[in-house]
Amino acid sequence: MYKAPIEEIAFTLNHVAGLADAVEIGRFGDLSSDLVNAILDEAGRFATNEIAPLGEIGDNQGARLIDGEVKTPDGWPELYRHWREGGWNGLTAPEAFGGQHLPHMLNVAALEMWNSASMAFALAPTLTMGAIEAIAAHGSEVLKEKYLEKMVSGEWTGTMNLTEPHAGSDLGVLKTRAERRGDGTYRIFGQKIFITWGEHDAADNIIHLVLARLPDAPAGTRGISLFLVPKFLVDDDGSLGARNDVFCHSIEHKLGIHGAPTCTMIYGDGRFHPENGEEKGAIGWLIGEENKGLACMFTMMNNARLAVGMQGVAIAEAATQKAIAYAHERTQGRAPGWTGEGMSPIVEHPDIAGTLITMKALTQGARAICYACAYAIDMSHHTEGDEARHWSERAALLTPVAKSFATDIGVEVASLGIQVHGGMGFIEETGAARYLRDARIAPIYEGTNGIQAIDLVTRKLPLSSGEQVRGFIGELKEIAESVAASNDTAFGESGDRLRAAVAALEAATSWLLEAQADGRSADALAGATPYQRLFGLTLTGCYLAKGALVDIGDGGMEKRVALCRFMAENLLAETSALKDRVISGSASLEAARAILA
Repeated sequence: MYKAPIEEIAFTLNHVAGLADAVEIGRFGDLSSDLVNAILDEAGRFATNEIAPLGEIGDNQGARLIDGEVKTPDGWPELYRHWREGGWNGLTAPEAFGGQHLPHMLNVAALEMWNSASMAFALAPTLTMGAIEAIAAHGSEVLKEKYLEKMVSGEWTGTMNLTEPHAGSDLGVLKTRAERRGDGTYRIFGQKIFITWGEHDAADNIIHLVLARLPDAPAGTRGISLFLVPKFLVDDDGSLGARNDVFCHSIEHKLGIHGAPTCTMIYGDGRFHPENGEEKGAIGWLIGEENKGLACMFTMMNNARLAVGMQGVAIAEAATQKAIAYAHERTQGRAPGWTGEGMSPIVEHPDIAGTLITMKALTQGARAICYACAYAIDMSHHTEGDEARHWSERAALLTPVAKSFATDIGVEVASLGIQVHGGMGFIEETGAARYLRDARIAPIYEGTNGIQAIDLVTRKLPLSSGEQVRGFIGELKEIAESVAASNDTAFGESGDRLRAAVAALEAATSWLLEAQADGRSADALAGATPYQRLFGLTLTGCYLAKGALVDIGDGGMEKRVALCRFMAENLLAETSALKDRVISGSASLEAARAILA
């Protein structure tokens, strides 16, 4: 059974990502270390004791469409009610609407724990939090007053409606249409697919954020508008009114996240419409300006990408815990040096031990990357001028790495977890397979990891003419030099290995910037995905080293140094090969295209 790793989470937040220093200087107002610890402790308790026990039920039962209504797994509506009554939905939301306005770092730490306990359950609040951000940033005062308080409390949930059957990542070709009405509302007509928690029985109302196109809109993404479309219309006094003309047509039968209803939503076909004969169409309200909806939706999507990265971390953590527990219980053969009676626990075998430590290192590295990204987001909101711009760019740089590397690691670590279990890992009863099934969607949604690689290379590396990424690499060099200068033999060859990894990242970065400056975009894009992994592995090594250099008297420094050394001496060698793929891979890719004909 999953147990929230509160000590590891707190250490990474405070001493790797930088929360402790920010709290000490009052960067986040009167937030204290005691309050941070209290929040983490209670979030961990809730995840461990209340969510995790229902995770298996959710996976086995799944969401069900019955007589046009979606029923979530047994116990989930009550679980969601307990969760929102705890105030978790409003951790970072504006105080004006009932939120606590706490740092984003605390929210992503809590999201890790919710997702480790049940990724399918945690998807509901994840989407709601994103919808709150979009409405708070771009909605009219009327919309904020009418919807945000109930959404912040969690009484109403939110969704993101982008994808259509013919339009996945290319939103410029979406067909959902919106028609203006003289009363300031719009009528929405169309179909959206893959809508997470688009219909369910856990909340009183569902607030859909829907991308649609007006009749006179420009072609492509420049002609997309964003609309708020509630499941139930809301009266002026805040009470629920008539059912809007939107419904769930079907739910998907998926590889994983079975408890989360993934819906096909139909807008404006007349199933639900006023009895007074008014025209068909789901009633919606514009968010932001006409034809500028994609920018509004990106407010929701950018932080959602970090939240998806946390799903990768969460699955990796849960899979690692399960594999370590199994390896201590399962006996097989006699490991070298085993002096006990009979067969030894498989954790004693070098191959299994190496696999488990690899899982641990990759999980901790992905966690640190995501928390560092959250720190940059917080700093961009709590600083001004050039400093705010610096942190905004840092968050932009780290977001595609956090999303892609952490979700790739989630899949990789979950697969290794099955391998540790052997044949029993392939059997559903052990629970190891669920983590791999759940993890597999994360590299796909919220922008596939290939799209994240394109974003990283073409949009994020050139920020401030490349100075943002160069400055960041300079910080990584300092970490490597600090390890080398420590003269601590327990680090082994970590200093040299870290230097080599950072040098590989620097060389690949320079090459990509030069290739784009020279107009060789195809060459740069051919190396984007290996570059993304190169970035993530190098950050993992450096962040593990940063943590290993900290002694807080908790007795854990020796283990942190050992994990850093293992990462540096066993896994960082891949960075050299990845650099070569970035720089030299384009020609062979073009030569091999004929294979696909």
